[in-house]
Amino acid sequence: MARALSVSGVTTTVTELPESRVRVQAEVSPQEIARRVDHAARALGRSMRVPGFRPGKAPAPVVLRRVGREAVLDEAVRESIGAWYSAAIDDARIVPVGEPEFDLGGLPEEGSPLSFSIEIGVRPKAVLGEYKGLDVARPDPAVGDEEIDAEIDAVRERTARLETVDRPAGRGDFLVIDFLGTIDDVAFPGGEARDHLLELGSGRFIPGFEDQLQGATAGEEREVTVTFPGDYNAEHLAGHEAKFACTVKEVKTKVLPEIDDEFAIEQGFDDLAELREDIRSRAAAAQQERLEREFREAALDAAVANATVEVPEALTLARAGELWDQMTHSLSHQGIPKETYLKLAGKTEEEVVDEAKPDAEASLKREAVLAAIVEAESISPSDTELMSELEVTAQQSRVTPKKLFERLKSAGRLEGMREELATAHALDLIVASTKGAETAGTPGS
Repeated sequence: MARALSVSGVTTTVTELPESRVRVQAEVSPQEIARRVDHAARALGRSMRVPGFRPGKAPAPVVLRRVGREAVLDEAVRESIGAWYSAAIDDARIVPVGEPEFDLGGLPEEGSPLSFSIEIGVRPKAVLGEYKGLDVARPDPAVGDEEIDAEIDAVRERTARLETVDRPAGRGDFLVIDFLGTIDDVAFPGGEARDHLLELGSGRFIPGFEDQLQGATAGEEREVTVTFPGDYNAEHLAGHEAKFACTVKEVKTKVLPEIDDEFAIEQGFDDLAELREDIRSRAAAAQQERLEREFREAALDAAVANATVEVPEALTLARAGELWDQMTHSLSHQGIPKETYLKLAGKTEEEVVDEAKPDAEASLKREAVLAAIVEAESISPSDTELMSELEVTAQQSRVTPKKLFERLKSAGRLEGMREELATAHALDLIVASTKGAETAGTPGS
């Protein structure tokens, strides 16, 4: 099936292909081409010196004559193709999955349109089954004494103090040490420290380092010999044997506070009972939030189970690749290169993507079912609803919801937000109509 659409000077014809793929044939109008060429010429003119004009003030026609239309057109296409691609995808009202096969035709003659085509996977379609009145259990949050005890133990650990002791150090003790590391009797960068606090048994140092300081006493000097692992992150040290001259200055032991009313008062409560009740209340709220997310997901999965959604293997693989890209993007923000993650995980990129395929297939089916419900129920959030959703963001941006609404509209992002809100309403519809039986305890209890 083919349909023709047009937006911002880009006309598209969409042809549905087998295996949840489409071909989008796009044509950029001569007027849009001319506008982009003029913009590119003016941008080039700002960096040119042309006799008879002030620096950077050469008009577009002059730039075109000096540089040549083809060079300026090439620059214009490079700058604009991303926007034209997005316009074509948005106007075609498709949800792309994976990387596109992009085919750009030759540069057009003056007064002619530019053509390009996109072939890409799209979100699969769902044939809905029953999605209202589903029988999905909604468990109650239940916080046991063991969870409260575990949190109190965590608070004790955070508030523990270190006391100096006059005895040999054992596992769990702390040493204050000076050390100097050498390889072949030559000191190396990063191998020296003074007054370093080391917990024996923590595993934070090179394997074998902490073991060789077991039983040490204050004032003792020891030589520790270790071999850096072959995959050590400092390549100039990896695989090398090193000797560390260590001086033990103090031996300290961790002293945990007693669990009593005084301990609770130090945490800002009247007594131990009030502290335990506060922990129980906060844990119950966190668990309620988690269980609600799980319940909503279970309700959606029940609707998916009743629907028919065909997900081609290639589409699943493409979505798995997208999930991996999202993960690597998140890791990069934490300062973790994907190579480091793969090394720590002991996996190849292909193995990680393959393992993501079940989640990828599930996500595609969920999206397909929600999209089908949006269509079946004619869900279309109003502008008023959109502005209501924008209130918090508007406050953070110090503008009115109406002004932010207009900004998003001008940027072409409003319809995407409308679709996201419609999807959320579809999930709300499924959840609100469930026969959510209340059950004590957590799932599986």
